[in-house]
Amino acid sequence: MNIEDVRDYSLSLPMATEDFPFDDVTLVFRVMGKIFVLLSLDASGFFAVKCDPDYAIELRERHSEIQPAFHMNKRHWNQIDLTGSLPDDLIRSLISHSYYQVVKKLPRRLTAQHPEILEKRQKQPFLAWKNGKNGQFWFGKAA
Repeated sequence: MNIEDVRDYSLSLPMATEDFPFDDVTLVFRVMGKIFVLLSLDASGFFAVKCDPDYAIELRERHSEIQPAFHMNKRHWNQIDLTGSLPDDLIRSLISHSYYQVVKKLPRRLTAQHPEILEKRQKQPFLAWKNGKNGQFWFGKAA
């Protein structure tokens, strides 16, 4: 996967938009005005996604390509290295996860007015879920 694929997938999510709010090399993807992906155009191969704090730690332990995001809250943001060996399905899943981390915090009146922002969640190709007994994450492909 490359930065164009990240851009295409990010914009495929319902009501996603892109802009350059900081400078002319940091492309930002938003849903309802809230950032879910930051893509650096000058440091090719890296982008940042929002993440559940426990899931972020688990991902960092499993994949050397996933690190705390530079210049972001390291508890909630991961930096993804596209030059590594992460499967494309996992990268798309991380973008979707970031999107839904933002969507779940939106006011209900907005999600009620725009139900399409909740629809794609069931279509994620790669899943991670938390085991209620021990808090561990389990990983696998959707059936």
